[in-house]
Amino acid sequence: MDTTLAPSSSETQDARPQVTLVRGLGLLDSILLLVSGIIGSSIFLTAKDIAGPLPQPMLFLGVWVLGGVISLFGCVAFAELGSMFPESGGQYVYLREAYGDLVAFLYGWMLFAVANGGSIAALAVAAAAYTGQVFPVVGQEHVVFSLLGITISRAHLFGLLLIAILTWVNVVGLRWGALLQNVSTWTKFAAMAGFVFLGLAFGRGDWSHFSAHGASLTMGLHPARLISAMGVALIAVFWAYDGWVYITWVAGEVKEPRRNVPRAMVLGVIAVGAIYLAMNLIYLYALPLSEIAKHETIAHAAAAALFSPRAAVWLSLMIAVSCFSAAATCTLSGARVYLAMAQDGVFFKRMAVIHPKWRTPAFSLIGQGIWAAVLTVSGRYDQLYTYVIYGMVLSYTLTVIGMFLLRWKRPEIPRPYRCTGYPWLPAIYVLVGAAWTLNTIITRPGEAFWGTAIVLVGVPGYLYWKRTKRPSSVS
Repeated sequence: MDTTLAPSSSETQDARPQVTLVRGLGLLDSILLLVSGIIGSSIFLTAKDIAGPLPQPMLFLGVWVLGGVISLFGCVAFAELGSMFPESGGQYVYLREAYGDLVAFLYGWMLFAVANGGSIAALAVAAAAYTGQVFPVVGQEHVVFSLLGITISRAHLFGLLLIAILTWVNVVGLRWGALLQNVSTWTKFAAMAGFVFLGLAFGRGDWSHFSAHGASLTMGLHPARLISAMGVALIAVFWAYDGWVYITWVAGEVKEPRRNVPRAMVLGVIAVGAIYLAMNLIYLYALPLSEIAKHETIAHAAAAALFSPRAAVWLSLMIAVSCFSAAATCTLSGARVYLAMAQDGVFFKRMAVIHPKWRTPAFSLIGQGIWAAVLTVSGRYDQLYTYVIYGMVLSYTLTVIGMFLLRWKRPEIPRPYRCTGYPWLPAIYVLVGAAWTLNTIITRPGEAFWGTAIVLVGVPGYLYWKRTKRPSSVS
């Protein structure tokens, strides 16, 4: 009698070749992804928030350098973690390894529900709104219909179209998604470089704006006031630098990730710092700080001062391309976090599936696109995002602390890259991040409360997925 057992259906499935993601992103792709994800609309909007508290030219420029340096302190810690865990999900994986499933899930939930979904919605609508400055047919003022307090304009419809295009291009292949991102990023670089070069070469600026004459110098005599003002200005600067974590989310598709992810993070942040400094130099060349502090859309004001009001209108296209490029990066990278969550059994099962033909997290991308579209129609994405900004900075701080914990808990894991300046540089980042988060909770308790509430709403979902993940007992 043959007692050999036939393989079960589950064993047969396990024996089949598993569909995996494609490692198709080289070092240049990775750097462009990181830079594109960071540079969205903030560089065209934040100068007012910095010129107000820091009304001296060197402080105005210096805070951008300081913000870049502090971001680098966080990057070198993330780079070590990226070399340890070169897989999709990035920061979600680091938090899971350091603190367990719940903390990691709440981070991923915050990304899906508000941070990344809201960013895609905001950037898509911003791209549409700035396009409408040149082509009025797309304009925000053209209302298509209004229902139950929700107003849909042509800009919203154009934004929905952009979300659909970005989602589909990324579904049909990593190479197509990376190509779209790279082309839009290089276009953005060319436009910004042209703006800076033409402004310095032919613009009607004035180098006297770089002197401190006429600026308030009393701040320099009061260190406490100076530190407080720098802290206020850094809120806008940190927002502008946010996004350097994106490359960790797609680490599972980076070639030689243990080497290229750390390199891309460090080189990318340095490149962004140089671009930000150049843009703020041209703003200061165009207008004195007293004028910069009055303009919400500083890029338009600087273009009008350097060239003509007509040039300011065409500058809107550069901002539209920048927003579109950043939305492309958010779309490509964010879906990989939900893929990792689903593969861990703590998110929608369908999102764990990798498309057998295109080898992309197709269902994760589609789910992300649908939710971003819902947020776009709701019109609440900007307000929701302000609630979780402090949570994002807190997550970065916890992740850097996690690097210290993993040095103790998991010393056996290979670390091809070890954190530069350990332990001092990451410790400085932890202190700055913790102080910034605490200050936000104290000074903006309402936003901090609602941000915490949004995150905690995910707890029932976590408990549900954990319960359904648990295998049933077999007698």
